[in-house]
Amino acid sequence: MSANKREPVLVIGLGRFGSAVATSLQRMGHEVLGADTSPSLVQKYAGDLTQIVEADCTDYDCLKKLGAADFKSAVVAIGSDIEASVLTVLALSDLGVTSIWAKAINEKHGRILERTGAHHVVFPEARMGERVAHLLNERLLDFISFGDEFAIAKLKAPAPIVGLPLVTSECRKKFGVTVIGVKRAGEDFIHAVPDTIVFPEDELVVSGRIENIESFASSS
Repeated sequence: MSANKREPVLVIGLGRFGSAVATSLQRMGHEVLGADTSPSLVQKYAGDLTQIVEADCTDYDCLKKLGAADFKSAVVAIGSDIEASVLTVLALSDLGVTSIWAKAINEKHGRILERTGAHHVVFPEARMGERVAHLLNERLLDFISFGDEFAIAKLKAPAPIVGLPLVTSECRKKFGVTVIGVKRAGEDFIHAVPDTIVFPEDELVVSGRIENIESFASSS
């Protein structure tokens, strides 16, 4: 495989989450084989993916015929049908797929998926709920949690550091956050350096513990 060609990925389940993953992977340059039991979803995304099939991927033999064993990575994005998602992960594991990502609807479901063979379990609804909750803080413009009380966020420049270079405002010492970059109206994003002066309407990208980011964003 050439250096510029990305590994093909099998995506099973083309609901909202699965279709978003599949089409994003396609845009990133991966070849994507999408599969779903719904004829309407298969038809809907037929022109967006490298290949798409209507198939019951809970069945080992079906997956084998699709060539699932030739994929290093697969995403099981089946929604509320817990049994189907577990059986699909089990079949992929039996076929030797080395990187299985699976969507879970709750922690119990996630534990079952891990024990069945999933290498990575994601909780998209829970993550989105957490993200929305944090964005209700009007000063936070975007928020990504890493699940260990650490996050990266975009926020409006708090008053205490406006007009000061970062080396003077001492964000890490006083607030426990690190300013990674600055976005100014009409200008490109810039990486923050000690001499960067923060203007009133600047948007900052910061990293740190979630509680410290929220405190920093609300400081006045």
